[in-house]
Amino acid sequence: MNERNETPETAQAVLRGGTPPSEENRARLLDFLSKKYQTAFTLRFVRDDSLAGGFVLQAQGDTYDWSVEGRMRQFKERLDRVPSDREDVIPLIRETVENWTPQVLPEEIGQVLTVGDEIATVSGLEHAAYGEILTFSSGVKGMVQDLRRDRIGCILFGDGEAISEGSIVHRTGRTAGVPVGDAFLGRVVDALGSPIDGKGDIPAEDYRPIESPAPSIIDRQPVNRPMETGILSIDAMFPIGRGQRELIIGDRQTGKTAIALDTILNQKGKDVVCIYVAIGQKASSVAQLTQTLERHGAMDYSIVVSASASDSATLQYIAPYAGCALGEYFMEKGRDVLIVYDDLSKHAIAYRALSLLLERSPGREAYPGDVFYLHSRLLERSAHLSDARGGGSMTALPIVETQAGDVSAYIPTNIISITDGQIFLESNLFFSGQRPAVNVGLSVSRVGGDAQTKAMKTAAGALRLDLAQYREMEVFTQFSSDLDEVTQKQLAYGQGLMRLLRQPQYHPMSQHQQVTLLVAALNHVMQDVPLSEMDGFRTRYLQHMEGAAGDLCRRIDETGQLPQEDIQTILDLARAFLADDRAGWSDQNAG
Repeated sequence: MNERNETPETAQAVLRGGTPPSEENRARLLDFLSKKYQTAFTLRFVRDDSLAGGFVLQAQGDTYDWSVEGRMRQFKERLDRVPSDREDVIPLIRETVENWTPQVLPEEIGQVLTVGDEIATVSGLEHAAYGEILTFSSGVKGMVQDLRRDRIGCILFGDGEAISEGSIVHRTGRTAGVPVGDAFLGRVVDALGSPIDGKGDIPAEDYRPIESPAPSIIDRQPVNRPMETGILSIDAMFPIGRGQRELIIGDRQTGKTAIALDTILNQKGKDVVCIYVAIGQKASSVAQLTQTLERHGAMDYSIVVSASASDSATLQYIAPYAGCALGEYFMEKGRDVLIVYDDLSKHAIAYRALSLLLERSPGREAYPGDVFYLHSRLLERSAHLSDARGGGSMTALPIVETQAGDVSAYIPTNIISITDGQIFLESNLFFSGQRPAVNVGLSVSRVGGDAQTKAMKTAAGALRLDLAQYREMEVFTQFSSDLDEVTQKQLAYGQGLMRLLRQPQYHPMSQHQQVTLLVAALNHVMQDVPLSEMDGFRTRYLQHMEGAAGDLCRRIDETGQLPQEDIQTILDLARAFLADDRAGWSDQNAG
C-alpha cells in the first residue's frame, strides 16, 4: 500500500511597497500571517513607488495598511472620537496625540470597477454590509445599496467626478446616519444633517442611523390624543391622533402642502416638534416655506430637511429617513413630533432611478419590487410609545401626488394601504373655490373619534352625514329646476355648511373656535345667512363669542368637554348675535 505525501496548503499574500523587504522582515511578516490565519503563506512583493513611506499587506481578503496615508487615516479616526462638546477638549486632543500609536489592524480595501450617474461598482469588499458607509480615496462617501457575488453597488453622496476606475475604497463599519440634537430646532439642513441656512455649524448631541427598526407592538400604546390641524373640515370629520399616519393625497396644485403647513402653524405653544422634509422640490419653494414659518414664529419649534430637485437622487432617497431619525431623537425623549414628508411620489421616483442604475429588474410602472417596503419601513416608525418608553409620539403626514385624481396608481395604493387614513383633495372643489378642497366621500381617518376630544365629537355631530346628503342631492337636482321648499332649504343648508368650511391659509382655528362654530351651524342657526355674507359673519361671530363667553372658550380648550348647558349658552349667544348682525346686512344692502 503506497502512502501519499500530503503537504499543507499554502496561501499567498501580497506585499506592496517602495522597496523589497529584508529577509528578516519577510520572515516576521510570514510568521505574523501564519499565527493570524493558522495556515502557511508565501509572500509576493509588488513594487509601488507611491508607498515609499510604508507598505500595504494583503492576505485572505484583509488589508493591513501601514502606509503614511493609512496611518494618518487611523490618526484622524481616533481624533474624530474625541467629544467636541466638552470644555476640556483641547487637553483631550493633546493627550490623544501624545498617547496615539499606529496599530496593525486588518482592513478591507476595494477598488472601483465602474463609476457614473451617482453609482460606483466596487470589488474586493467581501464583508461589506447593506447600508454601510464607504469612503473613497478622493474623500467622497457612499452607501452600499446592492450586494452581489463578485461586486457591490454603491450610491454616492458627493461628486462622482472625483472618483475614477481603480480608485481605492475603504470600509467604515458604520451605517448611514445623521447628527441629532436640540440645537437642530429652528434650522434648515440637508439630507446628511449639514446646515444649509448660513447660520453656522450645529452642535450635535448624538449620532443616529437613518434606518432603524420600528417600535414593536409592546413598545406602543393606542393613539388616543388629538393632533389638531386647526383646519375645521379635518378636525371635525377626519381627526388625526398623535402617533397616527394620515396621508394627504391629491393632484398637483390642490393645496396639499398648505394643509401640512397650517398644521405646523397650529402647533405653536403646544410643545410639539415639527419636521418638514422637502423631497425633490425647488429650492426657492423651500426657502419661501421657511420664510413663512419664520414670519409666523413657527421655526422656533421646527426643523426643515431639504433635498431639492437640484440635489442628487441619492440625497432625495435618504432625506425622509434622515428626517425620521431626527424625529425619533425627540420622540424617545418623551416629546410629541409631527413630521411631514413632501412628497413620497418624488421619493419613489428617486429610488426608481437608483434601482434602475443598479441594474435591478423593473416591475409595475418600472418601480423595483421593494418599493412598498421602502415606504412601509419609513412610515411604521411613527408611533405613540408606551409609558415605559417615555410616552413620546411621532405623527406622520406623508404627501402623495396623483395624476388626474387616479388613486389606483401603484404608489398611491401602496401608501394608502400603509397609512391610517387619507385626506383626498379634489381638483374640481379646489377650482370652484372650496379650499381646503377636502373630498368628504373619499377621505377617511381610521383612528377617528378615538383621537377626538369629547367637545369636538359632540359639536361635529352629523356633519359628515349632512354633507354627504347635500352632495347627493346637489347631483340629483342638476337635472331638475322645479324644487319643493323642503329640498330648497336642505340645499341652502348644505351650501352654507360648505361655505363655512372654507378657510383661508395661515389661519388655523383653535378648538373653541371650531366647537362654537359647529354648534351654531349644525343647529341651523346660520341657515338664513346669505352665502355672500358667510365669511364676514363667521369672523364677527368668533370675535363676539371670545368677548362675550371668554370663560366658556377657555374651558373648552383646557378640558375638551362640552356639557349640555354650554351648548345651550352657545346657541343663545349665537341667535342673539345673528339678530343683531342681520340688521347690519339690511343697512349695508340699503346703502
